[in-house]
Amino acid sequence: MKQSIFEIRSQIALTDNVYKMVLAGDTSAITAPGQFVNIRLEGFFLRRPISVCDYDNATLTIIYKVVGHGTELMSRMEPGQQLDILTGLGNGYDLSLAGDRPVLLGGGVGVPPMYRLAKDLAAQGKGVCVILGFNTAREVFYEEEFKALGCNVQVTTVDGSYGTPGFVTTPLAEMDYSYFYTCGPEPMLKAVYKASKTSGQMSFEERMGCGFGACMGCSCKTLTGYKRICKDGPVMRKEEILWKA
Repeated sequence: MKQSIFEIRSQIALTDNVYKMVLAGDTSAITAPGQFVNIRLEGFFLRRPISVCDYDNATLTIIYKVVGHGTELMSRMEPGQQLDILTGLGNGYDLSLAGDRPVLLGGGVGVPPMYRLAKDLAAQGKGVCVILGFNTAREVFYEEEFKALGCNVQVTTVDGSYGTPGFVTTPLAEMDYSYFYTCGPEPMLKAVYKASKTSGQMSFEERMGCGFGACMGCSCKTLTGYKRICKDGPVMRKEEILWKA
């Protein structure tokens, strides 16, 4: 974990309530796709945890959805403004288990961490398939960015207004894949868990206090004992997940 000051380079709206922000700063603590950052906002007691979409030696890209006062404040920020950010938080995805034909499933704001994961897997020569799930056509984002990486991309919408009608599990049922990686809301993760034919890794969302394992506020029970989503996760293997009743 590292605390640094980042400067906003750019910010654009991808949909009505989803924004892409590129920041300049020290990204040396970020070591794996699936990790997250924790952003301090003036006037708010708790930082805002946001997944990492992409990064290089000097910039960090995040994609977030406006869901409350904090993210609404972020959406009004402009280039040149600065943010106090904790980087390198959480355990990311383990790429060594991918096999030759991994499938990546992202739902809504679970899509962003799939981008860096897809980029790294494609760089290893893997045949990457990506399934992006949204409620409606108005919510679709980053389809072309994944295609530009050379991925086979399928988009699903619940209302059938774009791509394949249904959920991410709809095209998954017809696919041949070596391993899966996923991030999204819990109902989607449960559905992928039940529908998947291989082992895989899932990234979980949870309300957090500190974001680095000190407060124990995001602890959850797994088949291998209690774990902290922020510190021991957010990525967990399929075999250790114990779903709530």
